[in-house]
Amino acid sequence: MFAMHPLTTLWRGRLLVPVAVAMAMLNPRCALAQGFGGFGGQAVGGISVDAAGIVGNLEPGALESLAADRTKALADSKWSGKAGDARKVSLRAVAAAVQESVTKSVALPPDVVFLGGLQRVEHVFVDPDHHDIVLSGPAEPLAVDATGTVVGATSRRPPLHLEDLVVALRAIDAARAGGMTCSIDPTPEGIAKLQNMLRRQTTMAADPKATFAAMEEALGPQRVTVAGVPADSRFARVLVAADYRMKRIGMGLEASGLKELPSYLAMVPAGGKATSLPRFWLEAAYDPIARDADELAWRLSGRRMTCLTESDVAGANGMKRAAAPADAVARKWCDAMTANYETLAAKQPIFAELTNCIDLAVVAALIHGRQLDKRAGCDLAALVDPTTLPLPKYDVPTTVPTVATGVKKGSNWVLSASGGVKFQPWQFAANTAVAADVAAIRTQSLAARPADIAAGCFWD
Repeated sequence: MFAMHPLTTLWRGRLLVPVAVAMAMLNPRCALAQGFGGFGGQAVGGISVDAAGIVGNLEPGALESLAADRTKALADSKWSGKAGDARKVSLRAVAAAVQESVTKSVALPPDVVFLGGLQRVEHVFVDPDHHDIVLSGPAEPLAVDATGTVVGATSRRPPLHLEDLVVALRAIDAARAGGMTCSIDPTPEGIAKLQNMLRRQTTMAADPKATFAAMEEALGPQRVTVAGVPADSRFARVLVAADYRMKRIGMGLEASGLKELPSYLAMVPAGGKATSLPRFWLEAAYDPIARDADELAWRLSGRRMTCLTESDVAGANGMKRAAAPADAVARKWCDAMTANYETLAAKQPIFAELTNCIDLAVVAALIHGRQLDKRAGCDLAALVDPTTLPLPKYDVPTTVPTVATGVKKGSNWVLSASGGVKFQPWQFAANTAVAADVAAIRTQSLAARPADIAAGCFWD
């Protein structure tokens, strides 16, 4: 669930205030995880988290350096992938490659790090004859964009990451109750201080900088909370980065790159009067997962992101969720976000990384919930055992500095704020339906399996 909620709305003469929150720009920490062949590291989605846990944007110079390092790593690996409409990736081969890298103390090759260049998972096949679980979907050659993100050379969308799959497999059972979540929230103390400050504020000065600074000081740092996945994982960093990026787009601190998706603030009409606190979030949805009668073939389809809204009210003890009707402008912004999400994900890869993580979490729920590894006789210990494959540790995001900003609408100043992510992979994995065609697709896919895929982890 992605959330975006202005913290307070008060009318004092001509002053309209929902308060906006953003994050300060910080120095990066870009150490690369050598075990992942130069493709790991602290930088995900263009954000940095310093040793104190404070979230910020990576500086342009750091992005250039990261792009150069990863471009070199891809060139040095001698493998940049190739296109495939239905790439098949063997989890048995992936686990074997991980075990070999640990035994020989060598870096994982990029075809393993990026799961054969898969762009998404369309099918999951159980292969008892080869003691394997196979993931299948479209794939592309790999490239590195200007922000240092590894992307498909044609679509510019990022491939799946082994790191994220491993985190999903290890965390999926614990996520059964509460899902996988990230939220960035003001503290109750900060809200109370902001309310007191605004009660004393009767008008916006001609130069609003002093008022903005007072709002920032009153609200103070906001708390970042991650649950359902380890807070020091790459998976968690994707959740935080996507939330951070959506926050800045909504507040107009950076452009979406799409004329069809202006900021929420830009949509508020001149003279508009916001009487509630809109909160925006994105929810994932899938069509029912198709399966064969024997539960050896599964198809994920119809995944989509929908933006929803409700209105919060700031009270003495913090936010009261859905305490007022959603306003028309908030619904309009949600409609624009929903309609343009896939286009936005092609321009800003972090939003595609988010859907990749959701796909992998659903795969993990299928494997664990349906015991597909036991049915296949596929040993995934090298992936699920943290003593075999210790994952890189990322600085844990804990706080976001408050930045107030706004746009002038007639004689009114309008300000905004945003935050939050949540999804429950078990819900999607439980919604299945028998389909007649998936068994035949599995048979055809497994028949194409080469006799020996030791030279790589995939086939077409």
